[in-house]
Amino acid sequence: MPHKTPLRIPTLPSDAIQVTTLPSGLTIVTETMPRVETVSFGAYVAAGTRHEDAAVNGASHFLEHMAFKGTARRDAAAIAREIENVGGQINAYTARENTAYYCKVLKEDVGLAADIIGDILTNSAFVPEELERERGVILQEIGQANDTPDDIIFDHFQNTAYADQAMGRPTLGDEAIIKQMQRGALTGYMQAHYGPKNMVVAAAGALEHAAVLDLARSHFAGLPQQPAPAAEAARYTGGEFREERDLDQVHVVLGFESVAYRSPDHHAAMLLSTLLGGGMSSRLFQEIREKRGLVYSIYSYTQPFDDSGLFAIYAGTGEKEAAELVPVTLAELLRVQHDVTEDELNRAKAQLRASLLMSLESTGSRCEQLARQWQ
Repeated sequence: MPHKTPLRIPTLPSDAIQVTTLPSGLTIVTETMPRVETVSFGAYVAAGTRHEDAAVNGASHFLEHMAFKGTARRDAAAIAREIENVGGQINAYTARENTAYYCKVLKEDVGLAADIIGDILTNSAFVPEELERERGVILQEIGQANDTPDDIIFDHFQNTAYADQAMGRPTLGDEAIIKQMQRGALTGYMQAHYGPKNMVVAAAGALEHAAVLDLARSHFAGLPQQPAPAAEAARYTGGEFREERDLDQVHVVLGFESVAYRSPDHHAAMLLSTLLGGGMSSRLFQEIREKRGLVYSIYSYTQPFDDSGLFAIYAGTGEKEAAELVPVTLAELLRVQHDVTEDELNRAKAQLRASLLMSLESTGSRCEQLARQWQ
């Protein structure tokens, strides 16, 4: 599946949300949540696949892997042990437009979370033995993705949508490039993109803004100061990609350019996706699976970026059924322009509203939303 994008909405006005930008350019945004005992704390860097030159495709993801493999103060085991000694959780992910490093801890341990995240972003050691070990892990990850057709198809879709540009390249990286990538390429990429003006520190939960501000000043002071290069503008190209494999199923993605994250039509696109393929009551599920029996799995999704976006429909079907699947799906796309009922629209709104309200109960989700709003 594509990288799961959190439900993105404008932040609701709230006295609980506070934002400070330090003289260095580092932005700290927090939300105080009453009646919780935990804090989610993260650093969100505007450095993802679209920021990579072709020669270092996969550097963002490689850096994410290396983050927990040791610093000048802690080896890999110490990083895991310290956070787990207090019952906390630590993780990271790489996406098209950012890389995130985050912890969830009890409220009394937010200082430790800030210390560890700051340490891995300012003091990573890039020990040669660890680098080679992670290179092997990433190559295995790439191989597994290539062997999973309902995973790799989304890379092919992205590359077809944004051909010959960074936005279309695989997040895991090109296998040949990963095999050759050296320590200097990783440290150089980090120096170029991990500066304070390119980063948001976000926290949500049982916290005080002033305390988080002090932690950010203390633990993120060693970030590189050079300005990050701008990403090239996304240019939707579109096209068609087919690959023959000896499989029982045909995996299909139909898509087109959609709207950017801050577009006024973003929420309409989310409603359309929900109505078309957002559950068992959706049009695509009812018409193509329940009525015609053409697929086992079918759904739609939106993927908004800063300056572009994608709307897509995925389906897994049999070889004989594929010929009927595509025209029937296109017919549903045409039909939805003219005959959306009030009941369907209200159901889609209710689904999105419920998803939003459920996400607001999570400190992690709110932390990520804050970072997205201010990045």
